[in-house]
Order: sequence, then C-alpha cells, then structure tokens
Amino acid sequence: MVDTRVARRAWRRLEPVHGMIYFVPEARELYAALGLHGRSGYFASRGAAFGAASAELVIATFYNFNPDLVRRALPTAWEVTSPAEVLAARLEAAGTALRRGGVDKAGELTETLTLARRAAEAAAEHLHGRPLFAAHAALPWPGEPLLDLFHAQTLLREFRGDGHVASLVSEGLSPVEALVLHAASGEVPEVFLKASRGWPEEAWAEASDSLRARGLLADGLTEEGARLRGHIESRTDASAMPAYAALGEEGCSRLAELARPFGRAVVEAGLLAF
Repeated sequence: MVDTRVARRAWRRLEPVHGMIYFVPEARELYAALGLHGRSGYFASRGAAFGAASAELVIATFYNFNPDLVRRALPTAWEVTSPAEVLAARLEAAGTALRRGGVDKAGELTETLTLARRAAEAAAEHLHGRPLFAAHAALPWPGEPLLDLFHAQTLLREFRGDGHVASLVSEGLSPVEALVLHAASGEVPEVFLKASRGWPEEAWAEASDSLRARGLLADGLTEEGARLRGHIESRTDASAMPAYAALGEEGCSRLAELARPFGRAVVEAGLLAF
C-alpha cells in the first residue's frame, strides 16, 4: 500500500513541468502561427488528443469552463489547422520553454523520467472512465527525455483530473459550484478562477447562493463545506492510486524527492506566470 499523501506529493511537485504549457509565450506564439488566438489555442491544444474535438466533447471533459468560451474556439479551430499540427506545436513549445527555464538541467532527469513513466504506463492499464487521459495515453511518446518527462506528467495530470471530475459529478456539484468551493478554500485566488474559466458574475452569484442553501458556504467554507472539499480531494487522491501504486511507497517518495528541483525550476523561471 502507498500512502496517498506521498503519492499526492509526487504528483504536485512534478506538476509544474506540465502546467507551464498553459502559460508560456512559446505556446501562444506557436498556436498563433497556426491561426489560433486567445483561448482557442488552449482548448484546441488540450483537446487535440481527441482528434478534431467538438465543443461538446471539450465542455464535457474539461468540465468547469463556460461553454460559450469553448464554442467560440471549437470546432472553428479545425478550419485553420489540424490536431496533428497543434499537438506538434504544443510539444515544441514545451521543449523550448522548459529549456529556456533550465528545467532540463535542474535535476536527475533519467531517474525522474523512469519513475514518472512507470507510473504513467501503469495508469494506462486503467482507461475506463478516463476519457481525457485515454486520449493522451494513445499519443506516442516523444522519444526525447525532457519531452518524455513532460508527456509522462501530462498523462498523470489528466489521469488525476478525470478522477477529480468523476468525484465532482458524484457529489452533485455543477462546474461553477465546484469553482466557488475551490475559491472559498483559499487554494486558488478567486480572481484567477473567474478570469480563466469565463463564467459571468450572475452564474457565480447563483452558484454561491446554491452552496449557501446547501450549508456549504457562508463568509467562507462552512464546516460542512470544508468536509466536502476534503472528501473530494481524498477521493481524487484515491482515484489516482493505480498510477502511483506501481512505484510503491519507496518509489513514490523517491519521485517526490527527485521532482522537487524540476518543479522549482519551472516556478523560479517564471514559466507559470498568468
């Protein structure tokens, strides 16, 4: 058995290696060169693993974005470029940005990749109910160590994300309610969630009222709201365990140790600047 806290630490410390792709200028510039501007690059690049994804598929699997944002981006993105071109641009941007930040020299790349890839490949034995992960798992490994590390963490992130969405749905939380609860926890600034997810103030207010009626929200999270947030995160941790159980407790601890300098390098290089 692996302590879920140790597995979560391994994921969280390496997560910046994946997460930076949504913020770095290299990605925006390469997407723009394909004719994708603004949020179109985000929705197309993350959804391209599905092929020419419809707006409906992305709304369903990304879960907490305003559908109007998605429909402005898709499927019109596929009129100017192809999923293959977008995926290639995403990989190129990842490699360029990570090297610019010195992430390729931040730590023990070979050993870190070995552990992260083992976890990602173990996750691939558990595709059921994981649509966004499954689409990315069908993509080929890039074949270059730094990009393979990016791909491995992308798989681990989407594996965990699909489990998180399942937990939110099972608790009867709408996309906006989930965002309001997240903001109220203090883990992510409300201003960031509002700006990035694109819901109007009316939708945010309605979700807040609904959560108050359920006893989950007051000035902040109520005791019951905090309990629910903790329950969702615990279930998300548990749902990610098929990946990390393959490493064992020792392997997860080692990955968490090895991942720290890579995650720090991303942060210190400013690759996560919104």
